[in-house]
Amino acid sequence: MAVKLRLQRHGRGKRPFYHIVAADSRAPRDGNYIERLGDYNPLTKPASIHLDVDKAVNWLMKGAEVTDTVKAIFKYKGILYKKHLMRGVAKGSFSAEEAEKRYQAFVEDHKNKVLDHEKKHHKDKGELKARLLEQEQKKAADRETKRAAALAAAEEAKKPVVEETAVVTETPASEAPAAEATETPAE
Repeated sequence: MAVKLRLQRHGRGKRPFYHIVAADSRAPRDGNYIERLGDYNPLTKPASIHLDVDKAVNWLMKGAEVTDTVKAIFKYKGILYKKHLMRGVAKGSFSAEEAEKRYQAFVEDHKNKVLDHEKKHHKDKGELKARLLEQEQKKAADRETKRAAALAAAEEAKKPVVEETAVVTETPASEAPAAEATETPAE
């Protein structure tokens, strides 16, 4: 019997949450399972994952296959790393205490990385909000300037138009032919 570590869907339509289970590979997705290892809720921010690490490592050491999604979850939680360390203990590379110490260091490092990522995300979100607010204020100022210019133009249009009389000065007739006379064509 091939055992597979996989997700079992629960929840109503479009609101899923999953149980992480060890099940016979021939069993239906939401059917019978051998053992429940934890749960996964992708709808929370960040996604909540609760696992029994020892049970998961035990099944992995027995040779259980892992689906892609569960493998990603195990990698995120450090279960695959713990399995790697347990294989080192089985080969005699180092002691179980050393393996546990390395695993705890990994968990703490991972926790710090996740917290740093969340802080960065919230910082970026705050900067984005500030930038958007600044852009909105600039747009509002531009609209106000255009509105003021339009009001000034409307006020200018309401003023009575004063017609200016054009004063035309005529040139004396005696000067015009003289100007033509000075320009002689060169032949």
